[in-house]
Amino acid sequence: MIAIALAQELAGAGLRWQPRSGDTFTIPGEAFEGESFAVSELTIEVHTYPSGQVLGFNGTTEWALDSVAVEDTLWLPREDQLRELLGQTFIALTRDDAAYVVHVVDAVTGEDDAYSAATPVDAYAQALLALLVQADAAG
Repeated sequence: MIAIALAQELAGAGLRWQPRSGDTFTIPGEAFEGESFAVSELTIEVHTYPSGQVLGFNGTTEWALDSVAVEDTLWLPREDQLRELLGQTFIALTRDDAAYVVHVVDAVTGEDDAYSAATPVDAYAQALLALLVQADAAG
């Protein structure tokens, strides 16, 4: 699973979440520290209202938590979701002795940029974060 700090950085850099079945999220704050939840039609459904999206908890499986606004959650994207978000900039995932390395095409220079981390999901997250920051800087 992606490191919480990286997920927070991605959200801060503008990554937005459109919840769908199978997605994982957490609720920031001490009350739910270390807890993650999965969107599923059986236990946690996405409800769309004019005021925004709400994640509804069905039954009593989640400490009688009825619902939480999507804005009050933190998406924990999976490896495949991050790879998809990298799109055509993604070149390859490799591994050296110490880390996993994601190679992407730099949008400005066209050269190979590499981002490494202890896990593949964090390496993908590092690459996407750089892409989001670069896009924001470009305006």
